[in-house]
Amino acid sequence: MFASEKRPLHIGRWVVLLLVAAIAFWYYAPPKLYVFYSKDGAEDFSYVLNTQNRIVRGNLRPGETTGDVGHIFPNEDFFMRLDWWSNKGRSHCINITPRWPTTEIHLDRNGDIDNSEGSGPDAARLKPCVAGSAKP
Repeated sequence: MFASEKRPLHIGRWVVLLLVAAIAFWYYAPPKLYVFYSKDGAEDFSYVLNTQNRIVRGNLRPGETTGDVGHIFPNEDFFMRLDWWSNKGRSHCINITPRWPTTEIHLDRNGDIDNSEGSGPDAARLKPCVAGSAKP
């Protein structure tokens, strides 16, 4: 067996390795957002998580978590928005600029963002939602 006969096998291994590395990068590189609701929560919340018009809806019960994945290379138009509300009329809305690798938001027992030491998010990453300018 000649050395030139082994070359295609080695090139094939490198191609497969680069392909696996690219897939792993694509999976792990986007920033992730996690929203944790306290186990001591007083009520259930409904939520809508909008990531650049990819919408996730659901219910958040005490002790549960939800989240989504951002974009690897976000442009200036990228946005994430989280709306959550209860059947008792409480509602919240925030715009989120996720950071790599993860951004965590903890909700306290009342459903408010927990800003206590050690559990609060980076406040510069969260902004209150601004209502639209349309008139009824």
